[in-house]
Amino acid sequence: MERKVRKAVIPVAGYGTRFLPFTKAVPKPMLPILNKPALQIITEEVVESGITDVLFIVGYKKEILESHFKAAPELEKMLEEKGKLDYLKAVKYPETMANIKCVMQEVQNGTASAIALAEEFAAGEPFAVLFGDDVMYSDEKPVTKQLVDVYEKYGKTVIGCRRVSMDVISKYASIEFDKALEEDVFNMTKVTEKPKREEAKSDLAPLGRYVCSPDIFDIIRNLKPGANGEYQFTDALDAQAKTTGALAYTFKGERYDMGDRLGYLKANIEYGLRDGELSEELKKYLKTLV
Repeated sequence: MERKVRKAVIPVAGYGTRFLPFTKAVPKPMLPILNKPALQIITEEVVESGITDVLFIVGYKKEILESHFKAAPELEKMLEEKGKLDYLKAVKYPETMANIKCVMQEVQNGTASAIALAEEFAAGEPFAVLFGDDVMYSDEKPVTKQLVDVYEKYGKTVIGCRRVSMDVISKYASIEFDKALEEDVFNMTKVTEKPKREEAKSDLAPLGRYVCSPDIFDIIRNLKPGANGEYQFTDALDAQAKTTGALAYTFKGERYDMGDRLGYLKANIEYGLRDGELSEELKKYLKTLV
């Protein structure tokens, strides 16, 4: 089986209801972190992980999302004529950063249904999955690259995880395992979506990054509706763990929940503190508040 990971799938078809009224007109993945849309930062993670082909699963207001990754001749001409070459370079980069395609999710009936739309794109190869609610930062190796390295070593689906407090495990999913294959890599036996605190058996929670073997599509085709009558990606991963096998990997890096207003604020503050032009003034400002 092919182990080289060259493709990534990014589902971004949601309505972003927690950010209304902003998301009435603009897709949630276009929420900015400083001056970049979150979706561009997620796609940069993909590119920095050595992946060349990206599929966006798009939905509501898809034309706004798609236009960010296409040429803008009028804007580019103006920037060039005025000698604003740094801005021109920043504007043109999304057009060329990867081979980007889009597919429309007509009916939103679960995360597994979204992933199913990528089967033709994957074409029998392994592929990364990055959910648009999760922005990751690592100052060493991109989180997706960490998962890719594990997949290319073992040839099994890899789920990016972090340990969370059992007090909040019911907000996530819980991964069970029977053994550690090496530091931070675990042989997964079960994953339960949003378990009750008293029923959860593990504090390992998947957090928006995956590398999947292509047989996941066979599993999705045979899924039955799960929570809320939808087809859940978590259920497909659970079935895969029990058949061909899957791994859990505790990644290194920071995760920002872009589906949450506080998570969004944290992302902007922390990215601002890392920005060479902003960091000192932002630190001074924050000190006046605190």
